[in-house]
Amino acid sequence: MNEDCLKLTTYFGERDRTEHGLLSDELMRVYGEQRVQASVLLRGIEGFGRLHHLHTDRLLTLSEDLPLVSIAIDERRRIEELLERVLQIKRRGLITLERARLLSGEMANASVPEQPGEETKLTVYVGRRQRAGRTPAHVAICEMLSQRGIAGATVLLGVDGTRGGRRFRASLLGANGDVPLMVIAVGSGERIAGALPELGAILPEPLATLERVRICKRDGRNLADPHELPGTDEHGLALWQKLMIYTSAAATHGGQPLHDAIVRALRASDAAGVSCLRGIWGYHGDHAPHGDRLLQLRRRVPVCTVVIDTPQGIERSFATIDEITAEQGLVTSEIVPAMSAMSESTRKGGLRLARHHL
Repeated sequence: MNEDCLKLTTYFGERDRTEHGLLSDELMRVYGEQRVQASVLLRGIEGFGRLHHLHTDRLLTLSEDLPLVSIAIDERRRIEELLERVLQIKRRGLITLERARLLSGEMANASVPEQPGEETKLTVYVGRRQRAGRTPAHVAICEMLSQRGIAGATVLLGVDGTRGGRRFRASLLGANGDVPLMVIAVGSGERIAGALPELGAILPEPLATLERVRICKRDGRNLADPHELPGTDEHGLALWQKLMIYTSAAATHGGQPLHDAIVRALRASDAAGVSCLRGIWGYHGDHAPHGDRLLQLRRRVPVCTVVIDTPQGIERSFATIDEITAEQGLVTSEIVPAMSAMSESTRKGGLRLARHHL
């Protein structure tokens, strides 16, 4: 399979509920019943939303209601049908729709379209304990991508999700080997294309997506500005924008973890919202792939910080992020063609897909 698809992403709190129970359980139950090709539920470590209430796992008093992110990928028709059910059960938080290309099966002939000034984001979905020979699959993938010169890769651990239409949910006493995790990598389209046949050799049944992305910064070096977008497309549909900042938990700025510095600075600047996700393995730039190791005093796992806002809001946020990432981190920009921010009484934005030609 090598076809256009949609990515449905929801951002909400772990305590958000529906009349039937936790919102997270309800969403993942729907994804399982609808046999979504790929989905994953990720637990965040820090963030804030429209009301600017900070939630973080670093402070006990603020650790309730940590952010959750669910991602569902499938062909466009199926996601559009699924969206109706999601909107029926989800009353608060943020929803985005993004275009992607879904890859499964044979990887050797997969196409990697790329626009001038753009790079490619490759996301691979594998099981927690899936292996490539004697090596964990996610470790083998990161090693291969690093050797191929891909700019960076981050492994995010799922607690629930689907792969190939089957749901796998983590449990306290289970082995959880099939619960999905995702490997997010960014690099040039040419290098990503060169890595796909090897990815197919590592995984017997690969499942991945390709998206367009712009790499703005890498280890303090400015490579490009974020996309310059109008507020709406030619039909009046709103355009939105996303920044993703890939750093290490060990990286600091002004004596505090770098991702903490970003969250607090953006919260003070009245940014729309931020979610931080802690990875288990990864690399960026010239650093070797790494994660936590025994007897290590400081955490070296990757952290991915996600910022979504209007183009004007992203322009302000990038100025802040640019200063904080003066020496470390990988910063990317993406176009978000549809977004809706919902509270109990209001809704901002819409979920009709806008178009923008670079």
